[in-house]
Amino acid sequence: QVQLVESGGGLVQPGGSLRLSCTASVPDFSRFSLGWFRQAPGKEREFLACASWNLDSKYYGDSVKGRFTVSRDNAKRTVYLQMNNLTPEDTAVYYCAADGTGPGTEEWQYDYWGQGTQVTVSS
Repeated sequence: QVQLVESGGGLVQPGGSLRLSCTASVPDFSRFSLGWFRQAPGKEREFLACASWNLDSKYYGDSVKGRFTVSRDNAKRTVYLQMNNLTPEDTAVYYCAADGTGPGTEEWQYDYWGQGTQVTVSS
């Protein structure tokens, strides 16, 4: 069973930055593709970013391209989401997800999900 735990959320002012982390409790972490999604109140879950096991393939959602960066440290079994130039529209619960196949941009492609971490962008 794969367990994912997100951290790093919180309150940040518009224009600020946050780095989210997601640590997996699985010995073969390097074989998983990892993704980040978010869900704002009253909205559907939105794809943000994903990365293959060796970072050769990365994909980003249109709303975060150029502002968010996904990375991973397989030795630490952790994937990161660096978020810059945040706006109030980025306020949401952020989730990481793991997929045993290739990196995907759709929810249904992911087998395992974390519990989420709240990010609030407000002055």
